[in-house]
Amino acid sequence: MADGHHTAPLAPVTEALLAAAKAAGAEAADAIAIEGRSVSIDVRKGGLEHAERAEGLDIGLRVFIGQRQACISSSDTRPETLEAMAKRAVAMAREAPEDPYAGLADPGQLAANRSAEGLELFDTAPEPDPATLEEDARRAEAAAMAVDGVTQVQSASAAYGVQAVWLSASNGFSGGYARTSRHTSCVAISGEGTGMERDWCAEGRIFQADLPSPEEVGRLAAERAVARHGARRPRTGAFPVLYDERIAGSLIGHLLGAINGSAIARGSSWLRDALGEAVLPAGISLREDPLRPRRSGSRPFDAEGLPSRMRDLVADGVLQGWVLDLATARKLGLESTGNAVRGPSAPPTPSTSNVILTQGTRSRAELLAEMGTGLLVTSLIGSTINSTTGDYSRGASGFWVENGELAYPVNECTIAGNLREMLGRIIPANDARDHLTSVVPSLLVEGMTLAGE
Repeated sequence: MADGHHTAPLAPVTEALLAAAKAAGAEAADAIAIEGRSVSIDVRKGGLEHAERAEGLDIGLRVFIGQRQACISSSDTRPETLEAMAKRAVAMAREAPEDPYAGLADPGQLAANRSAEGLELFDTAPEPDPATLEEDARRAEAAAMAVDGVTQVQSASAAYGVQAVWLSASNGFSGGYARTSRHTSCVAISGEGTGMERDWCAEGRIFQADLPSPEEVGRLAAERAVARHGARRPRTGAFPVLYDERIAGSLIGHLLGAINGSAIARGSSWLRDALGEAVLPAGISLREDPLRPRRSGSRPFDAEGLPSRMRDLVADGVLQGWVLDLATARKLGLESTGNAVRGPSAPPTPSTSNVILTQGTRSRAELLAEMGTGLLVTSLIGSTINSTTGDYSRGASGFWVENGELAYPVNECTIAGNLREMLGRIIPANDARDHLTSVVPSLLVEGMTLAGE
């Protein structure tokens, strides 16, 4: 396997941690090792502004004494450190409060697939040298500066990273995988002084060959910044709002947050009583698929060793289930959905991977024509979201739409509504980008409250 040489050194570390935990008196344990390496280069005005290289190995141990658990992490893998970590973790667990929902998976629940074979998460192309990354950032900056109306480029960056993870547990699980990433980004500014407007473009892929050219990234950032020049505040009132594809995923993100097992178990979600009810319009589904090849959200198994699988979170508008790890599932009297994630220093929590919303049949332009007069939102800042009621208010900027056409850029306005009502009447466009972890098209929401002038 292409990523094998990255994960190979990690398995012995996690196994040694488990052995140390058992020797220290732990009844059960799991251990995680995460090794990462990244290089990032920023340029400004054609010269190198910042170069950063980071390398690190983090290890985490979770031990159980009955229903008590404790977590401890370190970046030191010497045998004496592992032994000291295990002893300390066991001592902490003995003092911890009992948690009736804590515990490892039963061996029968564990994933059979212990690697990312077939998921194409690792690019075998050579790691780019810093000079290559610097050249990419320079090309993006030059392309942005070449666009009429751009007064400066705030930043242009290129980065590469590789991360390997290995999970071992006393229930017999042992598996891991590595993933690569390559990014290019640019932030451009139009106008001067108080009339400055900024916008950006950022692209990331697992495979370097899939990344758009730096020129495309710089040009898009520049064109977006220039289009915002001369922005003013829009009218106040009730209007349709079209969320641009770049930010439409945030609306679906609020839905995902509301069906997360942690929020449901706490009873603090605006969707806590919505299981089996319509939460999206009929005909629209929200699918989670952690097994999509070449997607940065993909994972063969979750952080508790359970198999990843595709499922509909919402099918034909109706909410099908929660996003659960073992602990939240036990608390709710349900089965884990294989959605555990974790870092080295804390127990797992539930989280989604790749999500895909049903697309519509019309283009963004057709939805603009249909909405007539309203707001196209391309950027969101700040938010007040009441997680219990779903009341929603966010600062926004974008473009005022008159007679179905973009009329002028707007900024400094607030859009408000209630998420349950908003999501219940979304109209999706057909412009979602398939390579993203959140494949969500532009979304039209009727009857939002706009506060402008």
